[in-house]
Amino acid sequence: MGAFLVKRLGFAVVTLWAVLSLVFVVVRIVPGDPAQVILGDQADATAIAAMRTRLGLDASLIEQYWTFLSGAIRGDWGVSLVTGRPVIQEILSVLPWTLELTVVSMLIGVAIGVPLGVWAAINRNRMPDYVTRIASLLGLSFPPFVSAIILLILFAIMLRWFPVISARSGSASAWFQSMALPALNLGLIMAAYITRVARSAMLEVMQEDYVRSARAKGVPWHVVVWRHALRNALIPVITIVGLYLGILIGNSVLTEIVFNRPGLGKLIVGALNQRDYTMLQGMMVIYTLIVVLVNIATDLTYAFVDPRVKLS
Repeated sequence: MGAFLVKRLGFAVVTLWAVLSLVFVVVRIVPGDPAQVILGDQADATAIAAMRTRLGLDASLIEQYWTFLSGAIRGDWGVSLVTGRPVIQEILSVLPWTLELTVVSMLIGVAIGVPLGVWAAINRNRMPDYVTRIASLLGLSFPPFVSAIILLILFAIMLRWFPVISARSGSASAWFQSMALPALNLGLIMAAYITRVARSAMLEVMQEDYVRSARAKGVPWHVVVWRHALRNALIPVITIVGLYLGILIGNSVLTEIVFNRPGLGKLIVGALNQRDYTMLQGMMVIYTLIVVLVNIATDLTYAFVDPRVKLS
């Protein structure tokens, strides 16, 4: 286990370095001058040149890259070119909103997707299977921002069950109302993926010899399904959950914008519009770090679910 962790952390460091380098190059290819954005269209060339010097944009790309990389290693991601506040403070102020939405959406997706996938598998080629497959296909067909707008119009504007704008409050009921629609929007899409993967994995496992032997010995059907078959079918499910978490964080960008919810989504859109290089770099580091950590946790989970999996 120790050797596995060291190996995975080594890959994580290389991945982070590659992403940092790529982001550094990409954000400087984007058209627009941050100094011009900060000072406005009426600023003269002298003021723009002075601002570029203050921001360190007049240095060579190699010098900018070394300054950025060495600062990132020390945990210093610089200051926002627009607000003047440290990037890490800006990100940490909204990161809990995005993580909260992602975790709740994942729990909804797993809680709905796994039982539906099992139910469809044990009722193969019957009405429950057809209904589940059609429902999951519909869930996969809607882009996140489209389904978010539909939920907003139906439940917030027409029925008025939930607020239009998400707002954090001290009471549990207010938290539920502000979280329900954004989390349901992302959770249902994730449930569609999990349902199809769980169904396919269960169909494969149900054909194994140990399942037929358990049934021949008179083991109750629910024990065969939920204890023997499901546990061995969880590896593909865990894989898709780990992979989809990265997509889920990306989808949260659009969801936060539609529901006017604070989070990394609105922060990254603002940084793009204002050509805030340092903020964009910090955001990409956070996204990459989360994805890398999730992948490591996914690999470690395999061993706890299925002892036959060897970490090597």
